[in-house]
Amino acid sequence: QVQLVESGGGLVQAGGSLRLACAASGRTFSRDTMGWFRQAPAKEREFIAAISWYADITDYADSVKGRFTISRDNAKNTVYLQMDSLKLEDTAVYYCAAAPALSDRVYFSNRSSYTYWGQGTQVTVSS
Repeated sequence: QVQLVESGGGLVQAGGSLRLACAASGRTFSRDTMGWFRQAPAKEREFIAAISWYADITDYADSVKGRFTISRDNAKNTVYLQMDSLKLEDTAVYYCAAAPALSDRVYFSNRSSYTYWGQGTQVTVSS
């Protein structure tokens, strides 16, 4: 059974930091591009960041560039999202996703590129 399980969400003050983790199981994810998306209430799910198989290619949404960092540890089948300088507008449910054999950075931000999704973890930024 393929599973992506996010952790590390919570309540943090504006300007603070959180580190999300996504543990994958049920298949080998080392050949997948891994992505993070988020969905705020009454809004569509939006792309945040993605990282290629060998971690040599990353992509970020403009809204988080310079504040968030995506990384992965293939030996642990885990992908991370370090979130710094958090803002109120970063409040959302954060989802990780896996895109098997995706290598073209052009498609990293497309939701339809991703086959496997986690259940999400809530991040709430307070003032």
